[in-house]
Amino acid sequence: MIKKENHDMKQRTLKESFSVKGKGLHTGIEIEATIKPAPENTGRSFVRIDIEGAPAIDAVAENVVSTIRGTVIGKGDVRVSTIEHCLAALYAAGIDNCVIEVNGPELPILDGSAALYCSEIARVGVEEQEAEKDFYIVKSKIEVRDDSNGSSIIVMPDEDFSIDTMVAYDSPVLTNQFATLEKLDEFAEKIGGSRTFVFVREIEPLVDSNMIKGGDLDNAIVIYDSPMDQSQLDHIADLMNVPHKNVNQFGYLNNRELTSENEPAKHKLMDVLGDIALIGRPLRGKIIATRPGHTINTTFAKKIRREIKRQELQAPVYNPNEAPVLDNNRIRELLPHRYPFLLVDKVIEMGTSHIVGVKNVTVNEPFFQGHFPQEPVMPGVLLVEAMAQTGGLLVLNTVDEPERYSTYFMKIDNVKFRQKVVPGDTLLFHISFMTPMRRGCAVMKGYVFVGEKIVAECEFMAQIVKNK
Repeated sequence: MIKKENHDMKQRTLKESFSVKGKGLHTGIEIEATIKPAPENTGRSFVRIDIEGAPAIDAVAENVVSTIRGTVIGKGDVRVSTIEHCLAALYAAGIDNCVIEVNGPELPILDGSAALYCSEIARVGVEEQEAEKDFYIVKSKIEVRDDSNGSSIIVMPDEDFSIDTMVAYDSPVLTNQFATLEKLDEFAEKIGGSRTFVFVREIEPLVDSNMIKGGDLDNAIVIYDSPMDQSQLDHIADLMNVPHKNVNQFGYLNNRELTSENEPAKHKLMDVLGDIALIGRPLRGKIIATRPGHTINTTFAKKIRREIKRQELQAPVYNPNEAPVLDNNRIRELLPHRYPFLLVDKVIEMGTSHIVGVKNVTVNEPFFQGHFPQEPVMPGVLLVEAMAQTGGLLVLNTVDEPERYSTYFMKIDNVKFRQKVVPGDTLLFHISFMTPMRRGCAVMKGYVFVGEKIVAECEFMAQIVKNK
């Protein structure tokens, strides 16, 4: 087999289902949610099993219909709210594909954190699937701001994923706090147990808005930071159907102490992660969230989703300083092509189902003598040939002793040329299997990039044959 890239990461699902039960934060009713495994490339979706036909809603940003005191997704008249804690735990565990069945309009609030989701995921285990993860790679600074409240989400290029979160409130109890998550596998231990929070002064307006019917001192951090008579506090306790509590100083009213001094900031980080999951792909970059909330979080996720829709496939990341997976010498051992028809200089990335090759186009290419002397343009048929040669290397990666095999073109479909290729361009070929190999035949999809733009694409079939 040919050497593969080190970062070949496969999609994941759960090994088995698990359920969580509890009251809804806003409805106050008892709700059960069951998180089930799902096939590769299906993503995460919520299913309302209490509604006839069990309608499903994909957990993607364009389905967000409200961000008031939580993230709400919907399709038609069907809604599911308070999804962010569950999504954060699934995202942190690398769960790409799952179905969340719920018998009510929201997920149970549990203890106000993602702790139970994290422990249940660890209990049932994670299963690796055949398909590769489809990362959204941040290549330049992306920023979303709301000048009305000072909120912002900034994402910078990085080789991995991390979040820095800063919160600031006009409160003598909760002022400025900071939380960070450097590695996703630290989420359960460092972030997952952080509870949601509310200020006492916010409670009565929320109740009047028919919200937080299921809130109490066990599933939310309650912050007292504005003077109130004891009678007012008793009235609020009655509204929430919780015991009266005598309060004589500002602070936290909970029976259970904070898990850490910056638990509110950690919870805000959790919310960012849960909302980022609505991109529908794992993200590779560094997030800096300042005064985040569900509105700015989901606005950012929608921005990335628009970019994904605009161009289905991102251009591969090319760092010329990194050693190639296959250099030109190794390519010549595997392919029979020679000058002037070997059109792949090196391979920079190789997975089980995709490959990325490189060709540097120079003014000395022999075809420029006739195509065209006054305006050199690389012939489209050679772009297709270069994709085929790169695809041939991907097919050879499926067999032992690849030097003993050759690949041959059988069919080409849906060829598109979008932009000229001229001397000085560096071509990146991204080729992937469209279907599994069958009887030595492979159907592949190929793209040619110059910079971030697709310049050509096609679908083709190739057959692998053992040399005599």
